[in-house]
Amino acid sequence: MKSQILAVLTLALAATLVGCQGGPAGMMTDAEKTKACAEGLAVDVSTLKSDDGQPLIIMDTSALVPPERPANPEALPEDNPGHWYDMEFAGWKCQKVNLPPSPKSGAKGKRIVCLRHMDHPYTTAYTKGMKKVADAYGIQLKTLTAGNADVNIQSQQVDQVINERPDLVIIFPVDAKSVVPMLRKLNQAGIPTIASNLLPVDSGMPYTLCWTGPDDWGQFRMLAREFAKRMNYEGGYCIVQHMPGGSPFFSRTYAVVTELRKIAPKMKCLEMQTTKLEAEKTMQVVSDWITKYKGELEGIVSADDSGAQIGINQACKNAGRDEIIRVAAGNSKVGMDFIKAGTLHAITYQSAEADGAMPMKIAADWFCGKEIAKAVYYLPKHIITKDDVDQFLPAQW
Repeated sequence: MKSQILAVLTLALAATLVGCQGGPAGMMTDAEKTKACAEGLAVDVSTLKSDDGQPLIIMDTSALVPPERPANPEALPEDNPGHWYDMEFAGWKCQKVNLPPSPKSGAKGKRIVCLRHMDHPYTTAYTKGMKKVADAYGIQLKTLTAGNADVNIQSQQVDQVINERPDLVIIFPVDAKSVVPMLRKLNQAGIPTIASNLLPVDSGMPYTLCWTGPDDWGQFRMLAREFAKRMNYEGGYCIVQHMPGGSPFFSRTYAVVTELRKIAPKMKCLEMQTTKLEAEKTMQVVSDWITKYKGELEGIVSADDSGAQIGINQACKNAGRDEIIRVAAGNSKVGMDFIKAGTLHAITYQSAEADGAMPMKIAADWFCGKEIAKAVYYLPKHIITKDDVDQFLPAQW
């Protein structure tokens, strides 16, 4: 009987050691850990490609040097870039809290759970890029999706992964503010977490190893400059906004508004509205704008180059207003086909596969003891036009 009890206790102890941070790492000798780390760091993912033929592992290596923070950002008007300081530079200078140390036991065999905000062609491509890197390192990847960007479901999934105790969590925040208590919970449970793609507000960043994803504020400032040039720096414009609550709702609106206020004061934002990126709803909204503003409406900025852009283009076609200048977040097959056809004039380059690959690569290196040098890692920024769209085909999504 004693031997049976001892066997049960031994199994229970083994299960505990296989918990967070390292799987069997707790049972590895220092020599075994050193060897596992060396093997992990020797994995070469530099030759991996995304489905569009571009390199899979790409990141902006620039240092994070934010401007001085205004004394009271929220007191500034919304068309002043300082109003959005805490969003645009979220996490750049945060003091990390209670971060778990690297297990320094290699990447192979580690278990990572990715909590995605919703099912979408972009997140499918994101996961594909993530899995390419996971497979290269021998990492086990599990994905969970929060319905149609449901905060309550994501909160329940955070509780679920805390019970499962994976070696690391990668999370797409459904909502920039609501994710903060979730990140705190993961942090308090000792589960290392990388936030990805959608930005938490600044107060959530201390609980993460880092954040990775597109520089939405930076690239939409670039897009605004291209838009202004095509508008000859004057005229009225409207903005089709992203899903409310998520970080792109703010960045893909106010990066444009604040940048144009600075570089093109003769341009006027006539109206902005979210259509939840739905083609039919967007077509109706844009049709109403065209009727309401007539020739005063000369340009449209869209947070999406797929469903929303289909609605925008259809409304312009129905009204015989093909001369309206149109720019959008990209770069889906729909958007790039519109670029080639001349019915969309510029889009941002945002590799979905590279977006997923980056946090997985950082996680793999971290498991092997490599320092995470920055709090925020961005994808490189680029604006696609008719001149270079062929370089990014076939599309990833």
